[in-house]
Amino acid sequence: MDETQKDNGPTRRAVLEGGAATTLLVMAGLPIGRSAAADAAAAPSATPTSTLQVLLNINSNNVAVEVDPRTTLLDTLRNHLGLTGSKKGCDHGQCGACTVLVNGRRINACLTLAAMHEGDEITTIEGLAGEDELHPVQAAFIEHDGFQCGYCTPGQICSAVGMLREIREGWPSHASADVTAAPSTLTDAEIRERMSGNLCRCAAYPNIVAAIRDAAERS
Repeated sequence: MDETQKDNGPTRRAVLEGGAATTLLVMAGLPIGRSAAADAAAAPSATPTSTLQVLLNINSNNVAVEVDPRTTLLDTLRNHLGLTGSKKGCDHGQCGACTVLVNGRRINACLTLAAMHEGDEITTIEGLAGEDELHPVQAAFIEHDGFQCGYCTPGQICSAVGMLREIREGWPSHASADVTAAPSTLTDAEIRERMSGNLCRCAAYPNIVAAIRDAAERS
């Protein structure tokens, strides 16, 4: 092909490529022939989300914290108050690593909003031990080596504390021989069933069960 032919206009290949690119833009719903600056100017500006001041009672201390109303209790503990013992595992309430105690009952902190807990008594792993000694469940986990990497351990311990309280109050489980009566003995099957919401990726379950059984017997 000589120079004259090259200057006559766009080639067939260029036309096909341009058409294909235009088709892709149309299919993607993107504007054609507008600059990025024009698109940015036409886009509505984001409205800042208002914050909310929440007064929480955490580990027997009243704490005022200003958060987005959509902030979970877990993110409030970790990101706003520096209480990082409660871990973020799945963030969907499936692993139990974020378990804390609210009014003595165990909950998944990732599934509840901080703004929902004004007036509640919240206990995290940082608030279980006394000034001079560990909580009996904490001591039992150490004695029985109920952890490996330790990531799930705060949630396991808080859940065990809540679970032992449920036992004392006579709550049955799916493993109870008679669900209409308080469990007479805390068997391994009872412990495993009641702790089934707390996962250990390291599979330290035998030691966890032994630690909980030991703590229950001591108390």
